[in-house]
Amino acid sequence: MYRFVAVACCLSASILCAQEPHWNQFRGPQGDGQTAATGLPVTWSDTENVRWKIPIHGKGWSSPVVWEDRIWVTTASEDGKRMSALCVDADTGKVLHDLLLYENEKPRFCHPKNSYASPTPYLEAGRVYIHFGSYGTCCLDAKTGKKLWDRRNIECNHWRAPGSSPIVHGDLLIVAYDGYDQQFVQALNKHTGEDVWRTDREINYGTDNGDRMKAYSTAKVIQHAGREELISPSAVATIAYAPETGKELWKVYHGGMNAAPRPLFAHGMVYITGGSGQSSLIAVRPGGTGDVTGSHVVWGSGRSTPKRSSQIIVGDLMFMITDDGIAVCVEAKTGKEIWKERLRGEFWASPLYADGRIYGFSKEGETPVIAAKDTFELITTNELPEGIWGSPAVIGKSMIVRTRGHLYRLEVAE
Repeated sequence: MYRFVAVACCLSASILCAQEPHWNQFRGPQGDGQTAATGLPVTWSDTENVRWKIPIHGKGWSSPVVWEDRIWVTTASEDGKRMSALCVDADTGKVLHDLLLYENEKPRFCHPKNSYASPTPYLEAGRVYIHFGSYGTCCLDAKTGKKLWDRRNIECNHWRAPGSSPIVHGDLLIVAYDGYDQQFVQALNKHTGEDVWRTDREINYGTDNGDRMKAYSTAKVIQHAGREELISPSAVATIAYAPETGKELWKVYHGGMNAAPRPLFAHGMVYITGGSGQSSLIAVRPGGTGDVTGSHVVWGSGRSTPKRSSQIIVGDLMFMITDDGIAVCVEAKTGKEIWKERLRGEFWASPLYADGRIYGFSKEGETPVIAAKDTFELITTNELPEGIWGSPAVIGKSMIVRTRGHLYRLEVAE
């Protein structure tokens, strides 16, 4: 039964993804880590099925993004004093632009496990939106790399460096600032960079310790019962806002801090990962008003849940890989565990679904490929010589994979 439902839903998702071929944001065109692409490589190494490989200077955990024949990726010096964006020709791997966007005389502390360039850019026709948290947000001309607008005056102490990626909704560029000193969601006019709205988080964190108020998640806009809802996880709770105005619609408490996974929407429920909370993964019915913790939570789990990598839902099944390398499959509608198997390594990058397979990417460079079905099947495990912290992108029949020091285009050799 599961296999049949998964195939049917996969076909539906494939049709949707095929209408949006650009891998233009964190986790792809739908923000769910899925692609309709077929023919992606199943095996690779540092030399096998590598169309090209280029070095990327600095340190950054942001994901590569693709629009037509150009790949964009951000990076920063390890000390945070220089922040850059690179544009790469997708066909040849040639660096077309290497743009120094920001210089910082005294950057704040960055945890060694984070980077100063962790937020992923957002692309649309002719424009690139780059975000380095409170260090700067700008819009570039996608052809020339020229800055069209720039903001460096949105204050927030990220404490251990930023992580939330921006999204575009209509004429708005929206991003969360869940820092040590302030926690709010900000919407800018994507054409000018001017403020449209800002909404401070109204959350009872249960503490005055700002370190427990931090979060790194990227928002998602859903449509439910004729209403748009901006789902924006924070520490302790997740809030749904009206995306055009920033008005709070509902909130749900789940506990936890430092959450990074992006929400998912399927089966009429929003799936939220709260980091280190007691119910660190919850499924919530949208459409509520006020605090819906006691009324709209369908199921929750604190076991075998990732804090950093996002989940994937294929049909009735949810797949995830925990930070410490446990692959898990559960029923998306109930949270019931179907299978659980240990992999090698630690996993912070979010997995990818393509053509019936789940691709995982570990900090040690191992890349397991797992069948997306209700029995565990490890198809193969590949390896790259450097660790992988950023999530992959897809272009055509290729994967764009960023390791600690290089960018790869992986493609089956003809």
